[in-house]
Amino acid sequence: MTEMEIRLVLRFRVPENGLTVNGILQGLEEQTPVIIKAILEQIFKALEERTVMRLGRENPGRYVLNGHQRNARKLITHFGPFHYRMAQMIDTQTGKTLIPLARELELTPYRQYQAEALEAGVGLAIHLSFAQASREVIRIRGSGPSKSTTYRWFREISKAHGTWPAMKEIPYRFLMVDGTKVHLQGPGGVDLGQKEMRWALASLGPGHKFEPVGFWIGKGWAEIRQDLKKRLTYKRLEVLFSDGGAGIAGNLLAKGMRQQRCLWHGKRDFPFILYADKIKKAEQEPFRSLFDKISVFSLTKERLEAIDPADIQTIRDLAENTRKGFEQLLEALDQNKYPKARTYLKNLYRHTMTFLDYWLKTQHWLPLNINVIESAFSRIANRIKNVGKRWSDQGLLAWLMLALRKVFKPELWAELWDQYLKINRKMDLILCHAEYVWL
Repeated sequence: MTEMEIRLVLRFRVPENGLTVNGILQGLEEQTPVIIKAILEQIFKALEERTVMRLGRENPGRYVLNGHQRNARKLITHFGPFHYRMAQMIDTQTGKTLIPLARELELTPYRQYQAEALEAGVGLAIHLSFAQASREVIRIRGSGPSKSTTYRWFREISKAHGTWPAMKEIPYRFLMVDGTKVHLQGPGGVDLGQKEMRWALASLGPGHKFEPVGFWIGKGWAEIRQDLKKRLTYKRLEVLFSDGGAGIAGNLLAKGMRQQRCLWHGKRDFPFILYADKIKKAEQEPFRSLFDKISVFSLTKERLEAIDPADIQTIRDLAENTRKGFEQLLEALDQNKYPKARTYLKNLYRHTMTFLDYWLKTQHWLPLNINVIESAFSRIANRIKNVGKRWSDQGLLAWLMLALRKVFKPELWAELWDQYLKINRKMDLILCHAEYVWL
């Protein structure tokens, strides 16, 4: 490890009056690329000199300096394009030309865009279209990749570093699945119609966040189960959270697993189910009144967490009151007149009792609702269906490979970029000194 000192002189023209803080900050922002390029040029010169000296010392007489490249190498960075004419050497043993700095810094031949310049555009493309992401980066930074460059790098990053990590050793206990329909196109813009896009998230258990563990396009739940069994320790899973869609329970529920739906959504959707049985709003009031008396639906996450785990009788009373509330409501709903509402209520009854029984068994609460997760997925669905509607299987998978990580697991996003940028070592600033002089 060696140290390098760069002496930098900055001279600013300062207005006599009318200067504001924003004027100072805007001026510095506009000049930052100029300052960084000046520093980068000196770093390149210093490293190039050190590399040339080392080659001469380690291989006496083999490498001979032969001026500089005819054209400056163009590197496009996050602060704009940077040009540098690199020294070249002749290898007297092979007769080939060597560019010492390019080899030292592992510069990819013929590639202008540096990977670090792409993170802003690729990250914005999770939320915006590729064209909008490109324009926004250019607007804020003054330079940036084009739409096609952003898309090309997006695909490259997702393929090279977007694979799922090993998960067999992660003791996941909860599994959550969901899906939506997406419209796809084939080569040449051929309309492929709608296909199911499905995803899965897993959690270590109560109090832990859910994180993505897989997504699929056009795959059935049976095939998804087989894929998850290969990558997760499926026998550890205790609870399956889902919206109750067709085929989920039959294919994803393993022996000993419980099925749980979001209770908040159960309460919210009850009036719509009554309407499906042709019960108008005014006629719904007696049934909604009975529903509101079901004890568990008056609870919030904060109230649940405030319950003393040792006070098991309180939860037993809550479970018993909840059971009575459901039974009263079911009794009020005539099977012949309200078949949809009764079926819905029976399923909600079962899931609600699972929620309470789980606490009685473990003294831990299952998630009362999955609003945060649904909010994140609504952003993903909106981007897929409204911002960009022309997806191919491969393009959508590439986008999902990065999007789910950035939205649900930001640390995986940072990890992915560390892998992609291959940052083994970084330069550290050990001294910063500044002083002013009026001229």
